[in-house]
Amino acid sequence: MLKQMEGSRAVAEAVGLCRPEVICAYPISPQTHIVEGLSELVKEGRIDNCEFINVESEFAALSVAIGSSAAGARSYTATASQGLLYMAEAVYNASGLGLPIVMTIGNRALGAPINIWNDHSDAMSMRDSGWIQLFAESNQEAVDLHIQAFRLAEEISCPVMVNMDGFILTHAYERIDMPRQEQVDAFLPPFEPIQMLDPARPVSIGAMVGPEVYAEVRYLAHYKHLQALERIPVIAEEFQARFGRASGGLIRPYRTEGAELIVLALGSVNGAIKDVVDQMRADGHKVGSITVCSFRPFPLDALRQLLQGVRRIVVVEKNLSLGIGGILANNVRMSLRGLEQPVFTVIAGLGGRPITMHGLQECFTKALAGTLEELHFLDLDWEIIRRELHHARSERRSGPVAENMLKLRLQGRSDV
Repeated sequence: MLKQMEGSRAVAEAVGLCRPEVICAYPISPQTHIVEGLSELVKEGRIDNCEFINVESEFAALSVAIGSSAAGARSYTATASQGLLYMAEAVYNASGLGLPIVMTIGNRALGAPINIWNDHSDAMSMRDSGWIQLFAESNQEAVDLHIQAFRLAEEISCPVMVNMDGFILTHAYERIDMPRQEQVDAFLPPFEPIQMLDPARPVSIGAMVGPEVYAEVRYLAHYKHLQALERIPVIAEEFQARFGRASGGLIRPYRTEGAELIVLALGSVNGAIKDVVDQMRADGHKVGSITVCSFRPFPLDALRQLLQGVRRIVVVEKNLSLGIGGILANNVRMSLRGLEQPVFTVIAGLGGRPITMHGLQECFTKALAGTLEELHFLDLDWEIIRRELHHARSERRSGPVAENMLKLRLQGRSDV
């Protein structure tokens, strides 16, 4: 059914169609509308046999989800930014215990300084936690990925994060093709847990493990991600066959035939990148793009097959690994091990900074010409940085950087 609706509300309805039995809720922008929408659905009786639990923190939200999942209930929660950091211990526990929880991340920058706008710093902070991480390009894909996420999580008993860009997607109104309940029921079978707490068959979950088997336990967690590499495209193909649209998968190439330059990215920025690709193709440039949907597990082999022989590769990413550069770019380089292909990193959109088509096209044109720096910061104000560095060198008590930068901006780049 076609509806014009907010991304958060669309995700709430999609999660409701998956028949969760426990929803743990603690609000944090830009995730709040998702759990608010689910609370309304539960109150209205539109989700059968579901307990909506208000908790006192993000740590409690995931901790309750861990308990309910271990008891055999299909469990869901959502968070963002500092909330994800606050539940960090529980994030690792959920994956270490192999519990098939689905969690939405309304991607948002991390503090300090505090910033409520979008980038991918929060998800990247948990990239090695053992959760599968899927990234949505659009609100339609966010809807579709949640349905696929429950199926994937429960097949291999591993938690899944579905990432959707804060505000850009969560608060945007788009036309959504919302599946019918009978379609979702046919695609997503009732939850049959691989492990659960049952008084009739008592077991211990979360026992102390010493050096004698800890490495083997960790390997088996890694093995689940290897299974996910195989299952994600199969589930996506079945979803397309049942629902009539392509969504999800590991990666999705766009106009890569004969491309001399290929651009890779996660999330909603792929829409703008595709528009730039179309524009540059019309001008005679051999440019294509690849949307990376599955960041964990990372599709090394699938990317290698598509990128072999491409002259130049640009990775646009909304995160910065301090002292290194781009996280996605380093993973792309791993896929190209042994091949002499340059990979350029474009850091863009940090803290919600607008990413313009003009800025992207300028970067891609430089990459084609071989003049783009290996690590490029899109639209960075080098003058204001120069002034702050000069201020820090000239005055011992130079003050907090964020506040200084704001003053410089407000004063028209005059001295602090």
